[in-house]
Amino acid sequence: MIAVFSFVLYLASLFWRPFFHAAILFQGAYILSRGIAVGRLPLVGLHDTLTFLSFSTAVFSVPFYLSLKEKKGFLESMAVLAAAFAILGYLSPQVNTPLPPVLKTYWFELHVVLSFFSYGLFGIGAILGLRYLFLSDSDTEALQYKAILIGYLIFSLSMVFGGIWAFLAWGTYWLWTPKEIWTTLLWLTYTLYLHLRFRPWWLGKKIVITGIAGYLVVLFTYLGVGLLMKSSHSF
Repeated sequence: MIAVFSFVLYLASLFWRPFFHAAILFQGAYILSRGIAVGRLPLVGLHDTLTFLSFSTAVFSVPFYLSLKEKKGFLESMAVLAAAFAILGYLSPQVNTPLPPVLKTYWFELHVVLSFFSYGLFGIGAILGLRYLFLSDSDTEALQYKAILIGYLIFSLSMVFGGIWAFLAWGTYWLWTPKEIWTTLLWLTYTLYLHLRFRPWWLGKKIVITGIAGYLVVLFTYLGVGLLMKSSHSF
């Protein structure tokens, strides 16, 4: 019920902003209680990962909200995104079994946690980009860059930890699975964004749209590959 309540609170924050912070607290409490119940980090399966993605997106959106000069509409947009992930997580089946041996390492935990932290930041970057396009709020382009840059650094670190986990699990840093290939494409997409932002002829709407497009790659890498393709990341 706590998972459903957090979804309701995110939607309620569209009308009263303090509900947004309450939703974060309830969702954090749910993740903690679920971790205690299953006796491990609750980040296996769609139920857990979607819930954690919702939580990460909401938590990281708070400092960006505080940094905005024109705040109207931003927190509400983030609430909708967090609510969407929360309800999808609630509707997805839980994985309550113990971790398989291949996942019993803190390298796996670091890899997954940092990956979803970065996904949350990339989502914030996409929302800020849409805000720039529709509201012509120049303040948001610089914040989009900050969100993506921080997300990129965290994601890069998660890839390093993922490589170490792969070596310990399978004896190789690279397996050429769809997930690994798309993860690399995702990293290259945001690498391209960061390089293009320093090219004067690609500033403005072009760079903002590039940042938004990167989030579409995020969603496919996370959901599309996991649901449509067999991978070492499917458990």
